This record gives sequence, structure tokens and C-alpha cells, in this order.
Amino acid sequence: MSKIISIHSFRGGTGKSNTTANISALLAMDGARVGVVDTDIASPGIHVLFNLDESEMVHSLNDYLWGKCAIEDAAHDVTGHLGGEIKGQVFLIPSSIKAGEIARILREGYDVGLLNDGFRDVVEKLKLDYLLIDTHPGLNEETLLSIAISDALVIILRPDSQDYQGTAVTVDVAKKLDVPKMLILVNKVPSTFDFEDVRARVEQTYGATVGAVLGHSDEMMTLASSGIFAIRFPDHAVTKGLRSLVNQLKD
Repeated sequence: MSKIISIHSFRGGTGKSNTTANISALLAMDGARVGVVDTDIASPGIHVLFNLDESEMVHSLNDYLWGKCAIEDAAHDVTGHLGGEIKGQVFLIPSSIKAGEIARILREGYDVGLLNDGFRDVVEKLKLDYLLIDTHPGLNEETLLSIAISDALVIILRPDSQDYQGTAVTVDVAKKLDVPKMLILVNKVPSTFDFEDVRARVEQTYGATVGAVLGHSDEMMTLASSGIFAIRFPDHAVTKGLRSLVNQLKD
């Protein structure tokens, strides 16, 4: 049975795309067929983590939304770009990084219902075990749809007052939409913090399960989105935290 997993944060800069890419790689390492959709159409970027060059993007999510191609034609097999031993496959549906096409989407909008159809179609056509949706920060029509159709939702926040407040809104919306599984990921936590205390306080604040608490990583900063962290640093504490999160998503 396929699962749709949305990865969301109320604010930008939380490490959402990095987390999405790493979750997809860890699932594929276990043998799963994984699709990733970049629905952050206004500021796409996850393709960089998968080393997918603009010249390789024959079609994008934008093309599908404009009726130029089928959704599966916008899916790029990036398995070979990951490095490491990958038993499964990862397919990326990127958003266009062309300024004119971004501007057109922002100006004209798109049919959110068509996006929903595309999610369902690509799962079927590519026989996916998991479809990961890298959402746009904040809450808009697309984000609400992604959350509503998800089997699981990962909400990412940093230990920051603005993140705490915005996350409360997202958690409330997810509960009202009856998302079957919701996990909170606390990311970029300073090493001076007590991680178990952070976990307990976040769970108490939101009445939701914390899937992992990940510390700030100099190695992650040094990697600078030039690859998949979990593959480059398989024994790192951050990778172990991500693996724990993935195992919870698989349950």
C-alpha cells in the first residue's frame, strides 16, 4: 500500500528540503520506490540536493500544471545521482527554476485539483511505495490539500519563538484535517540544549509526537546542499535521528 508523506514547515529556513531528500534516500536504501515532488513553486531548490542540473529537466511540475505533459513525464530518475548503495529508486518531480515560468505561476496560479490528481496518478504510474511532498512554507491552498491527502505529515521547526508560534497553527490544522500520522521534527538544535528536555517540552506544547530532535551540524553546513547527508555521513547522530524518523513513518 502506497503512502503519501508531506514534509512541511510554517517558516522557511528550517531544513525542509534537506530533510525530504534524506528521508527519500533512506527509504530507497531500504529498497522502496520513492517519488519526490517539489511543490515549493515560488522558490524551488530540492533538485540541487539530487544533483539534477537544469539542462536535465526536460519537463517540470509547471509543465504538468499547464497541460504540457503527463505527471510521470515530469519525473526524473535521480537514483544514480545519490551515491551509496541504493536498492530502490528515487524519482524527482522538480519545479521549474526559470524566472519567467516562476513568475507565470505566481501571476496566473494553477488548478490545485489538478495537483491532487497528479499525486494520485504518479503513485500509480510509477508504482511508488512512497510519495514525498516538499511543501511551500506557511499555509496556502496547495499546502492544505497536500496535508489533507497525506497518510503522514512531518512538521519541521527550529527551537525559535517564531517557529513555535507558526507550528502551533500547522498542528491545529493537521488535527482538524485528521491526518492519520503526524510527527514533529525539531531541527538545528544547539548542542548546549538538553535534547530530551526539548522533546518533552515540544510534545507537551503541541500534544503531538516528536519523531526526532536533530542537533546543529557543522558537517551539514559544510556539505552546503551538494549531496545527501545521510549517504555521506551514515554514522552521524543526525543520520541516526533521521533513520529513527523514517522507521516511524514506515510503521
